[in-house]
Amino acid sequence: MTNCTTTSIEFGRLGRRKIEANFNGGDISSDGGVILLSQVDRKIGLSKAVAEAIYDPRDKFLIKHTMESLVSQRIYAMSCGYEDLNDHDQLRKDILMQTALERDEDLASSPTLSRLETRVSRSDIIELSRVLIDLFIAKYVKPPKELILDIDASDIPLHGEQERSEFHGYYDHYCYLPLYVYCGRDLLCCVLRNSRIDGAKHSAAVIRLLVTRLREVWPDTRFIVRGDSGFCRQLLIRWCERKDVGYVIGVAKNDRLKMSVKEWESVLERQYKESGEKQRSIHEFYYGAKTWNCERRIVTRLEFGAMGNNPRFVVTNLNLPAVELYDDLYCKRGEAENRIKETQLDLFGARTSCHKFLSNWLRVLFAGFAYTLMQRFKDMALAGTEFEKATAATIRVRLFKIGTAVIRNTRRIRILFSSSHPLRDVFTRAAAALTG
Repeated sequence: MTNCTTTSIEFGRLGRRKIEANFNGGDISSDGGVILLSQVDRKIGLSKAVAEAIYDPRDKFLIKHTMESLVSQRIYAMSCGYEDLNDHDQLRKDILMQTALERDEDLASSPTLSRLETRVSRSDIIELSRVLIDLFIAKYVKPPKELILDIDASDIPLHGEQERSEFHGYYDHYCYLPLYVYCGRDLLCCVLRNSRIDGAKHSAAVIRLLVTRLREVWPDTRFIVRGDSGFCRQLLIRWCERKDVGYVIGVAKNDRLKMSVKEWESVLERQYKESGEKQRSIHEFYYGAKTWNCERRIVTRLEFGAMGNNPRFVVTNLNLPAVELYDDLYCKRGEAENRIKETQLDLFGARTSCHKFLSNWLRVLFAGFAYTLMQRFKDMALAGTEFEKATAATIRVRLFKIGTAVIRNTRRIRILFSSSHPLRDVFTRAAAALTG
């Protein structure tokens, strides 16, 4: 590998002046927005709660980096775009990152953070999963009247010799198959699983644990479970019916369902031929598969266009009108897929390159905590701004990746942003909301 010893970079000339650059600017950070994250973290107590959930076998009199400091360092770095542990070999010297963690010395190295990942246990994972739910509960001042729980699964590609790595025929690669539960924009649960399983496996148990915990705090809240046809399983549906939990779940097409809507489709076909425009209608009927213990309400969305019929089916125990149930409730299920993409791509929830399965689960959970921190930042600091619905990647690029000079002495720490930054008003407003 070439050993580059050049300390100066030349970029030609501007008139008679030579343009030169180097990395000797001193205490300058490229992550000015990390100081905002630290303010959010202190207000909601995220890093503290995560640190308390992880068992620390180290001698507290001999350690240099506390568990809370390690957790904060990793979550802040992921939020700012640093997906790998080896990024911390240089990032640990970033003076603004140190300030955000209330330290005035080098932060933890990548081997220290790696040891945190490799010693994680199953009991740690269970406690961390509880932290996600507790953070969600703490968000509410008053009990919500209704909560919609979106359950979905996604793949995490694997390219090494990770534990429990399996080939998945549908995705056509080796992967994990994590199970996510979101409520609106809030992540409630993430269960890492091997991939050669039914995609709905553990869904009933996860929903049962979540609803039971939430009902302990909010006994009068109405819960609705929403999912695609991959989660149309009797174990989940029957549990919802026994526990007075609403559900609206997709149903895979079959010959009996198609026969049930044949007459309605014939009407749409005739209307399409007469008008030349795509036709759409929503109907309902009752249907019971052989494996079901009773007939249930089916809402169907029918379409007929140039490509022919395109029916969709949903099973539900709700009493909403069919059109409202499908268009206003079920169709919004797709928003959970955007939240999964944000967690996996923007915050590196798919970076599961550890050999140990539990270590990879910890990485996925850390991505979930980084996602939660970013959501709380939007709620607390960006409401009413152009970024109140922005993704984590957009917020990172526009508000966090700001070149910043830091002057630190015995009396104060001065953080100097560019005078010409185009979003200085938004940044100032966010800082005022968090520090006021």
